[in-house]
Amino acid sequence: MFFRWDWLRHQLTAPIVPTLGPIHPTALTVSMFEDVLRAAGTGDFLPYDKDRRWGGEKDEKVLREDVVHQPEHTLIPTLTRRGRGTVKVFAYGLRDSVVEEAAELAAKLASRHDLVNARVVRPLGPETAHPRGTRIQLKDFTARPCPAPDGPVRPVTAWSAAVQETFAPFAEAMTGDGLAFLHAQMQAGRCSPVLATAVEDRIVGAIGPMEIQPDAIGRPQLMSQYFAVLPEGRGQGLGRILWRAAMHWGQSHGAAYQLLQTEVGGPSDRLCQADGLTSLGFNHTTRA
Repeated sequence: MFFRWDWLRHQLTAPIVPTLGPIHPTALTVSMFEDVLRAAGTGDFLPYDKDRRWGGEKDEKVLREDVVHQPEHTLIPTLTRRGRGTVKVFAYGLRDSVVEEAAELAAKLASRHDLVNARVVRPLGPETAHPRGTRIQLKDFTARPCPAPDGPVRPVTAWSAAVQETFAPFAEAMTGDGLAFLHAQMQAGRCSPVLATAVEDRIVGAIGPMEIQPDAIGRPQLMSQYFAVLPEGRGQGLGRILWRAAMHWGQSHGAAYQLLQTEVGGPSDRLCQADGLTSLGFNHTTRA
């Protein structure tokens, strides 16, 4: 075993694992960190990796020979060749100096591997006074009922053919929110249901795919979704209706929970906070 849990456990201010992202606190163990090391050279997905639903090979991998693991801090670098290539160093530890050490390591590794981007990922606890980046939120479906919303939401395939045809231009307009990628997966038949709302026979918002997978300890998890509403459709409560429809779908299909990452202070962040989700901490990424 490479990692010592008695060292690592107190360094984990937020439940984030390199290459996997946020993890439910009850599933977070030293075994997950060991798993990402073992998978580093294979290109395979771990059984509980959220990205495995898209197929292909795992792009991001841990640079296991460059991991720094000490009693007070741990640095875990990862590499992806996607785009112009990126090295990220996940900086675990309570002291602020861990960020400087992580930045130095990230810059060195980016140069060694001839990559353009070097980043530092700093998990921060839920008590952080002035958080930036993304908030990790937990929706517990066992806590209370999630009733179906009273609004025009249904799976894309349940809308009329004329309305379905408007999904393509909607997805193109919301490329920055991942909807073009989602639409490509839908066209390829590699996608679970996507919920959509329409105004005057035109799709203006969507959330999906709706999919449940077991986590590392076998609990059913509603996977993260792409979620967007056209700018001209905002301010009408459509985002809230889509969100509630997704939560109703997850609960009614047996999910125990969902983990979300929302931009601090953004519309989705405010929506989740208003719905009573539990904040598990923050994920702050900076240039090295």
